[in-house]
Amino acid sequence: MNVKCVVCEADVSLPENCCEGELVVCQDCGTELEVVSLEPPMVEEAPQVQEDWGE
Repeated sequence: MNVKCVVCEADVSLPENCCEGELVVCQDCGTELEVVSLEPPMVEEAPQVQEDWGE
């Protein structure tokens, strides 16, 4: 199963046992993508992890 990278529009292949919420990396631009849907397959740019400063 393939999707298009939302940043560079390269083809990104999803792992065979992929599930929603899984992170994949675009091999062309290195962007971390989050699988948001499997039917149809869709990804979004993964949110950046931010420091919570102990909150």
